[in-house]
Amino acid sequence: MGYERSAAQRAKQSAMPIGEHAGAAHTHSHTHANTHGFPAFVGPRRYAALDLGTNNCRLLIAEARGQGFKVVDGFSRTVRLGEHLSGSGRLSNAAMDRAVDALHVCASKLAVSGVTSARMIATEACRAADNGQEFTHRVHEETGLDLEVVDRETEARLAVAGCSPLIEEDPEGVLLFDIGGGSSELVWLDLTSRYDLTGTALVRCIRAWTSLPVGVVSLSERHGKSQVDRDVFALMVDDVLMQLERVDRKGVLSEAVARGAVQLLGTSGTVTTLASMFLGLKKYDRRAVDGTWLDARQIDDLLGELLDMSHEQRVANPAIGADRADLVLAGCAILEAIRQRWPCERLRVADRGLREGMLMELIESDRLARSRRRSVNRRPIHA
Repeated sequence: MGYERSAAQRAKQSAMPIGEHAGAAHTHSHTHANTHGFPAFVGPRRYAALDLGTNNCRLLIAEARGQGFKVVDGFSRTVRLGEHLSGSGRLSNAAMDRAVDALHVCASKLAVSGVTSARMIATEACRAADNGQEFTHRVHEETGLDLEVVDRETEARLAVAGCSPLIEEDPEGVLLFDIGGGSSELVWLDLTSRYDLTGTALVRCIRAWTSLPVGVVSLSERHGKSQVDRDVFALMVDDVLMQLERVDRKGVLSEAVARGAVQLLGTSGTVTTLASMFLGLKKYDRRAVDGTWLDARQIDDLLGELLDMSHEQRVANPAIGADRADLVLAGCAILEAIRQRWPCERLRVADRGLREGMLMELIESDRLARSRRRSVNRRPIHA
């Protein structure tokens, strides 16, 4: 599984699938500077990150600020691109239509935003679907947007880059999970040789990762969709636990968790929903949710509360709503399986992830390129 590798070995092969051998991790980003026909813009440089997932289409447009960025525009819509994919192996016409409609909105925003550099990715639904390539061609023809279908390793790395500001300074390591619509990523960061690494540079600390071929949409469709009682929930947890059996076979991560030396960090609609419920929010507030800590007992109470609700009660709950009502328990089952496999005392909730990771990498790549250009321009002319 590679957990016993030395620091030197990890420097050569910084990320590998848990339980599998892999090539060296790709630590660069694909920076697209004005390659999507964006108009010239006078003012601060702007960057865009678009993430088309199995369940949602999300866009962020931002300007660099200090070590981070300031969001100037955004868009999010539930499109359920992966609906029925697990059974048919194909993206349905209705799902593709919903996604293209959302991408038209994104294209319109990008056209007037003054973006100078952008990255636009598609994840599990397009990876898994037999007609995924046909769909991305359709997107280009109808919206002008070029979607990059990323692999699972890239998805895991971007999640780390996006969530890095919420990583504490003192743990030996971090177990980061990202519960998606069609897949869920788990990343183990070994911080024992962290030195002064911060921000997106923490991707160098990735010791191992894995991607589970299960997310809220696929798990929900396998287990009765909205009609989830405690028995069905237990079956969903067992389903995910079986997939986790191949992870950390030598128990290195489990030993670190048992010492209390690992920070559990989660990013997904599942954990942000739990945080919203815990905080009693009547309207979603990202600033309140992002970075929230939940201890094990609080999570247990929240799961119990959700399981006692009917589907109609979940729809009516302002922290859940109609878009998440039939998926939140599937996400909670994935969370519960992770907690049973690696029982950490606390969970930190992140309302950030792939888009933020893309933005940080775009900004850093742009800064590096401009620094190199300045360096070249300052070279002395020798006679």
